[in-house]
Amino acid sequence: MNSIEFRRHLHQHPELSFKEVETQRFIMESLNAEGIECRPIAQTGVLAKIEGKRGNLKRAVVLRADIDALPIVERTDLCFKSTNEGVMHACGHDMHAAILFGVLQDMVRERDFEGTLFGVFQPGEELNPGGASLVLGEEPFSGYNVAAVIGEHVDATLEVGEVGFCPGRFMAANDELRFTIKGRGGHAARRDKVDDTVSAMCDMVLRTTALNSPDSVVSVGRFIAEGATNVIPSTVKTEGTMRTFGAEEREKIHALIAANAREVEARYGVTVDVDINHGYPSVVNDIALTYEAMIVADDEGIRVRELAPIPMAEDFGYYSTRYASLFYRLGVGTEAGMAHTESFSPNEEAIAIGERLMRRLALHILNK
Repeated sequence: MNSIEFRRHLHQHPELSFKEVETQRFIMESLNAEGIECRPIAQTGVLAKIEGKRGNLKRAVVLRADIDALPIVERTDLCFKSTNEGVMHACGHDMHAAILFGVLQDMVRERDFEGTLFGVFQPGEELNPGGASLVLGEEPFSGYNVAAVIGEHVDATLEVGEVGFCPGRFMAANDELRFTIKGRGGHAARRDKVDDTVSAMCDMVLRTTALNSPDSVVSVGRFIAEGATNVIPSTVKTEGTMRTFGAEEREKIHALIAANAREVEARYGVTVDVDINHGYPSVVNDIALTYEAMIVADDEGIRVRELAPIPMAEDFGYYSTRYASLFYRLGVGTEAGMAHTESFSPNEEAIAIGERLMRRLALHILNK
């Protein structure tokens, strides 16, 4: 099986986060057929291992690809479109997994490298607590000197043949925000007898979004006030997201949200419950490793683009808290459309480029 066939099978049979049971089975069967040692990890993921012919086998490089899909109804004309109604590989994880499979497939044939190569087919990137945290919780690299963890993400703002790098802080930490305001509900005409929970929540939302800055994003995307034209509800809820690039900024905004909640309580006579679900840490690329990778990509004839930090989140950030890490963006063509949409369709020509780059990076680091 080649990597294109591998990708098309995954695309046709997508599974949601931590439900990748058949995906896991297929990946393990495909690896076993290539003579690649593998085992389950993080519930529904797969950990592959290839030992080189020489050098210190305790020195390792880890290649990571995510494998989960999204709850989206696919609207493409692909002959291999999703057969799992309401689930789609709309974020390109099928591409990531195919690239990793192709690299492992190539590396196992000769094993002409030093050290040990790990491949992580990771579940649950799209859902807290993130499959990366579960992978690391199992300590699969204990006893190894991990020189680098390498991952990628397809990018439709880059053309096929381009790859984007960002030294240092690259992607944001994400937190889920949930606010609940409670007070006396009742007839909207008897304002002296009720607490205006709706106005209180509007105030809370405006205070929250005022915390946006060039270094952080705070947004509210859901507002639930189940009243009526003449009824003020006793409970109002909102949900949102927060993205930051540093621990200090993250803690600062958490404190400001808590202070705003106390002020809203005092002003409106309501209670404000703040629930912050801590998500993924920021993706921080090792600076030296990133510049080395840019040189390697250029040597391979791949056009290199230096990118600015982006406020999207990725559970790859967990790896960067433990090991020297590199996460980059692989161009799949602007005609692919927008990721996380029903029509997203990355150009498969990017798979060969992704394989070439990831393989060269692994060999470059292992054979140092």
